[in-house]
Amino acid sequence: MAIDTQTTNTVPHQTAPRNDRLTGRARLVLFVLCAAQFMVALDFSVLNVALPVLGRDLGMSPSALQWAVTAFALPSGGFLLLFGRVADLVGRKKLFLTGLAVFGAASLLAAFAWDPASFLTGRAVQGLGAAVIVPTGMSLLTTTFPEGPLRDRALGISGTLLSLGFTVGMVLGGVMTDTLGWRSTMGLLAVAAVIVLFLAPGLLPESRTPERPRLDVPGAVTVTGGLLALIYALSTAAQRGFGGADVRGTLLAGLVLLAAFAVVESRAAAPLVSLPMLKRRTIAWGNIGGLVTFSMMSTVVFALTLYLQETLHLSSFRTGLVFGVQGIASVVAGAYAPRLIGRLGARRVLVGSLLGQGVFTAALLGVGTGSGALLATAAVSLASMCHLGAIISYGVTVTSGVPDGEQGLATGLVTTTQQVGITIGIPLLGVLATTQASLFDGVRTVLAIDAAVVLAAALLVAVGLGRRKA
Repeated sequence: MAIDTQTTNTVPHQTAPRNDRLTGRARLVLFVLCAAQFMVALDFSVLNVALPVLGRDLGMSPSALQWAVTAFALPSGGFLLLFGRVADLVGRKKLFLTGLAVFGAASLLAAFAWDPASFLTGRAVQGLGAAVIVPTGMSLLTTTFPEGPLRDRALGISGTLLSLGFTVGMVLGGVMTDTLGWRSTMGLLAVAAVIVLFLAPGLLPESRTPERPRLDVPGAVTVTGGLLALIYALSTAAQRGFGGADVRGTLLAGLVLLAAFAVVESRAAAPLVSLPMLKRRTIAWGNIGGLVTFSMMSTVVFALTLYLQETLHLSSFRTGLVFGVQGIASVVAGAYAPRLIGRLGARRVLVGSLLGQGVFTAALLGVGTGSGALLATAAVSLASMCHLGAIISYGVTVTSGVPDGEQGLATGLVTTTQQVGITIGIPLLGVLATTQASLFDGVRTVLAIDAAVVLAAALLVAVGLGRRKA
């Protein structure tokens, strides 16, 4: 819908001119929405390097430190689809502001935590706030900027900041922990939430579906339970492998619940996820491309971090510089990807980006045990540029042609794909790097499988989307 200063209770007719020029107000709206997405992305990585210090401060054992990440990942991934649909019904702006308030308060609790229980509670509530912010922010973006060049550009900026947030978090977390302490990382997130919460009410328009269908409670229960079980199993497997009975049990429970969800949705009068929507080629294959690019790129970063620090023995600072170059490359890609989409179409850019990500990931196989930092920096930066192109083009592919009333559902699928992709990559492949006799051989094995998966996905997405322009 068009940028407007008035708040409405339904989705207004799109009246904004279909050009690629952003007005001053549109820039402010985009800044607020992207700042919220960047804040959540930052939260995924800013704490990672601080975990050893945090554990000593709060008295958490090394085996318990995984819960600092898992406590956030469980609700942030598990409740995305539910809150994306609830936002369609009760109002996206209203829920977005609520999520910001919850996220900010939880960040303060984590910053001032006095024991492991209070810290993990703060992290879990942070994840719940993120599960509200991400789908509502994305659906506000796609309903505020009309389909075409404006939306492509907005999604490009959002995707760039999303990718950059993970990279900046890794570097910033180390600097802040060394200079101000680990609590400053959580305090930074609280300050960011307050700033966005202050700016958002006067800038963002309200939107919801004009109809008020009943919420699909059985669907919400099964999909949320299934995602929670799946994310728990995969997050725990990243630390302890798949041998534990709790890991296998929750993994099976997650798959059963997701299968039950598909059955429920096929019979529901007002389904949480429209199965006919999932049958659209753009949505089905676009999300497959998104799942692969997120899961495989997160695995590359994990494997490369091990290689740089454990094989080449680079310091945390120099390792951060490598990923800093990667972040700059992502910004450049984010600026040009929407233009490529405008010229070539989202389908071609998605397929080409996956091909590029796979090729440059394969180039990382050329690193050695004595040298390889320069090759690693160049290859991961180029792979990240292609990864950013895949992020933006899959977002455009999935949301194009979807009515405003279903944008919350479509963007809920997009953001669920993102979170699940980020969560499953390292448990599925990263564990191979740490369980081989040689860490270097394990890293090479992970990179080889990673590249093969991305290249295979590029072929499948190209065939699946066919000749239809996304």
